[in-house]
Formats: sequence, structure tokens, C-alpha cells
Amino acid sequence: MAPEYAMRGHFSIKSDVFSFGVLVLEIISGQKISSFASGENGGLLSHAWKNWREGTTSNLIDPTLEVSSTTEILRCIHIGLLCVQENLAKRPTIASVVLMLSSYSITLSVPIEPRVQ
Repeated sequence: MAPEYAMRGHFSIKSDVFSFGVLVLEIISGQKISSFASGENGGLLSHAWKNWREGTTSNLIDPTLEVSSTTEILRCIHIGLLCVQENLAKRPTIASVVLMLSSYSITLSVPIEPRVQ
């Protein structure tokens, strides 16, 4: 659930982008966001960000996932992290997400570390 909705009850089109980002990270990791105990590794989002930042994304990728292109999976993790930015103004629109997923010529911005969930 997007932080702005969970804390203040505000919902926007960027709330759906947050949910999409969570879904992408859940698919890649093979774990539900709820599978992380409260505070454990800061949750799935923090775990994903830490591994992405440290270049250890192999710790994040579900071993049963058949990865044909490491570059593509890294790009999906990067986009997922951009979608789960706490500040909704920093999140891309869903149209931007579609463009990011379909074009490798777009330079992706650097995501900010997610807060502990």
C-alpha cells in the first residue's frame, strides 16, 4: 500500500505506480512483501534497494526464475525501485514506466532508499 494512502488516506495515480513497483519486486524476488517480518532487513523494499545499491542483486533474484538477460532483470529492479519511492512526486507515471520498460535509450534516475516499512 502506498505510504500516502496508508498514513493519510490520500490516493492518486501514483499510488498505483507504487503498487506496480511492489509487484515487480515481489515477482523478481519470489517473495511477498508481507513475508518479511516487521523490521527484518527493513522489509522487501529496503532489501531490494540495498542489494541493488551494493551490486548484489543475485541475492534478490528468485533462483527458480529463468533469467535470460541479467541486464533486463537489473533494469526491472531499478524501475521497481523508482516506482516505490516514498515521495510520490519522485515516482514516475505509469506512462513513463511503460516507456522505461520498452526503451533502453532512456536513462533511469537513481532511486532513493525506501524507509523501513
